[in-house]
Amino acid sequence: MAEDLKKETAPQQTPAVAAPLTQTTQASPKVDPGDTSWMLISTALVMLMTPGLSLFYGGMVRKKNVLGTIMQSFIALGVITLQWVLYGYSLSFGPDIGGLIGSLAWVGLRGVGLDPFPDYAATIPHQAFMIFQMMFAVITPALITGAFAERFKFKTYLVFIVLWATFVYDPLAHWVWGTGGWIRNLGALDFAGGLVVHISSGVAAFEATLAVGRRRGYGEEAMPPHNLTMTLLGAALLWFGWFGFNGGSAVASGSLATSAFVATHISTAAAALSWMIAEWKHRGNPTVLGAASGAVAGLVAITPGSGFVGPLSAMIIGLAAGVACYLAI
Repeated sequence: MAEDLKKETAPQQTPAVAAPLTQTTQASPKVDPGDTSWMLISTALVMLMTPGLSLFYGGMVRKKNVLGTIMQSFIALGVITLQWVLYGYSLSFGPDIGGLIGSLAWVGLRGVGLDPFPDYAATIPHQAFMIFQMMFAVITPALITGAFAERFKFKTYLVFIVLWATFVYDPLAHWVWGTGGWIRNLGALDFAGGLVVHISSGVAAFEATLAVGRRRGYGEEAMPPHNLTMTLLGAALLWFGWFGFNGGSAVASGSLATSAFVATHISTAAAALSWMIAEWKHRGNPTVLGAASGAVAGLVAITPGSGFVGPLSAMIIGLAAGVACYLAI
């Protein structure tokens, strides 16, 4: 079984995992309908995560700020889509310049057609790979909004996400996933965005919090969540969409996608339970917000290794993530 898994998954590596491809004498790559179908479904699943994120954050803010918080996540779908098409994809995955950035050869998706581009995905159209990666670019700046919820003017936020995507996300994506990127050339193993998505947005969120400071009235007035039902629904949508986030990062259907899918679910379930149990023991009662937060912690923790670990390892990662994240707050 192990040999069969190796044979099936070897050519289906993510951009972050695969070493630069060597040229061999083989037939031109052909589009595989099964792989393409899975990648388009995965793209739709990842797209759904951004509205899910808006509900997750929106339920935790005060009632007067819920629409503004939701809008920050939702509008990223529009802003980053255009940025990605115009130049973001070219900077992230275009022909390499010194291991640091992609060139502008693919500006406006020029040359990004319906034939496979073997350096990234040999069995799906280049545009299918492009739009899958677009959804990662969309949700990453939206993740940051939870840190400065209720404290950013909307026009300031619009400028921020364009600049952040251009000068932080795009170069980092090229370093880790782009052909010729210096971190990729070191042999980095980031299956679905632990560094590119989660560490980058986490560090940015921390810095943004330091810059904008506390909410007005923090510590002086109660600031209960507006609607935890909304937050729980958002967490459920994130869990659902994450199957495309991690499973789609196999860039093909098959054993690798299945392994990532299974690991994702197990880790998330384990983290939701471990957070709930830790909170129950510490505070005397479990909470809906704790269970939802634990699930998200498990999703994030398994992302970089989801294509590399088995079910029991995924469970351990989830259990550890739930407890560790609870103790960190």
